[in-house]
Amino acid sequence: MPALQELLQKADSYKQKISSARPLAKEELKSLDDYFRIGFTYSSNALEGNTLTISETKILLEDGITVAGRPLKDCYEAVGHGSAYDFMLDLARQSNMSIKEDTIKKLHRLFYQKVDADQAGQYRTVQVYISGTEYVPPAPDEVPWLMAHLADQIHFSWTTLHPIELAAMAHKRLVDIHPFIDGNGRTARLLMNLILVNAGYGVVSIPPVLRNDYINALSASRRLNDMEIFSKLIAECVIETQRDYCRLLKL
Repeated sequence: MPALQELLQKADSYKQKISSARPLAKEELKSLDDYFRIGFTYSSNALEGNTLTISETKILLEDGITVAGRPLKDCYEAVGHGSAYDFMLDLARQSNMSIKEDTIKKLHRLFYQKVDADQAGQYRTVQVYISGTEYVPPAPDEVPWLMAHLADQIHFSWTTLHPIELAAMAHKRLVDIHPFIDGNGRTARLLMNLILVNAGYGVVSIPPVLRNDYINALSASRRLNDMEIFSKLIAECVIETQRDYCRLLKL
């Protein structure tokens, strides 16, 4: 695998190429936003075991039609994710954007509202365990100060870390804290994209085919206390997204 610095440079060269095509026509921008809204919602949910296909996700988000034979929870997750995506995108395009604890809570609330309104946007009050890993998330009484620290960490790292490294760090820290009873991975990927889109990159999906690589990179970064492993994987996903943008924009 190439060195992290090499991947970051490659991502940045794609970003410059795409920037040269801006500003896009209003209709073209909306069309791109809708395209990535469906792809990102599908992939982020599929990573967590949601059974909807990409075409079913499209029908649900664009036409509001629930899919026969699919669990209602899966449909609620798709609709909620669409709402959280819209909020993320609007916020990311504000030049003076800042990420606070309430921002992260709102991302979760919008995504989780229809699944469980009582838990949406609320920090967990019970100990949770993550299947398939030896890692045990912090006790519930540690969550509020850890989340306050994460918001501070993002703020103070804004000018010292490359945006892709910052996005990867924010994602990993949120998943490690596991502040919500459910939906932590999806909230982490929304938070990651909030940082990336604000920095001028596209909406980045982690394709379900990379699920094992993604889980292993998170686990290795945690075990070895080395962010580079996870940052590399995110950088590669950013590059793939940028390639997709170039294809769509015929660059």
